[in-house]
Amino acid sequence: MSTVDRNQPLGTPTWIDLAVPDLDRAQRFYRAVLGWTFDGDHCLLRELPVAGLRQAADPRPAWTVYFATDDCDVTAKAVTAAGGKLLDQPHDDGDHSRIAVAEDPTGARFGIWQGRRLPGARLVNEPSTLLRNDLVTPAPKPARDFYCEVFAFTLDGNDDLAGVDFTFLRRPDGHEIGGIIGDPSATAPAWGTLFLVTDADAAGKQAVEHGGEVVEAQDSPYGRMVTVRDPFGAEFVLGS
Repeated sequence: MSTVDRNQPLGTPTWIDLAVPDLDRAQRFYRAVLGWTFDGDHCLLRELPVAGLRQAADPRPAWTVYFATDDCDVTAKAVTAAGGKLLDQPHDDGDHSRIAVAEDPTGARFGIWQGRRLPGARLVNEPSTLLRNDLVTPAPKPARDFYCEVFAFTLDGNDDLAGVDFTFLRRPDGHEIGGIIGDPSATAPAWGTLFLVTDADAAGKQAVEHGGEVVEAQDSPYGRMVTVRDPFGAEFVLGS
């Protein structure tokens, strides 16, 4: 269990959000699966913001992960200098944060988050909150080079995943923030979002009962993993 009350170090996954065409339906779905309540565009757990959910059209619906920075404008320039592309220029999100949305050289979308009133997700690493994000891409080397250049990450292997092209991403202080998986079959490079739950299969059943779909359910070295597609096509993983 982790409560967040200050801005996180550069490169830490600090916020996630999702654009949906029907906000009421999305709220019903995520309330059933993760037990969230809602205040405007914020998803709440115990009255604290843990994610964003907003009504908007998105041609490729997916949860977007935002990486922390102390200066959104400076990090945005680093993104373009390293070969990335800005999809949404740095701008103020009310008084909560200054943000931008970008695409890495392999085509994966991510965000940049400079916390102001809101440092990011206030709760993480507990049931019904964000646990981790990993990038799946058919071009892992340029992705690894890019994120190391922009966020000063270092790379580390993982002996638990034999036969998988996987590297951890670590901040300069050694803290692991996620990983990159090289998968030649991946047609749409994307950062995945994993929510911790107490029972992944039970939460997956709730997803199906409320208009979602279980894409895959499997055991991993880290526990039970159930991949879900929500009613709008956005995928995420439930882990227990």
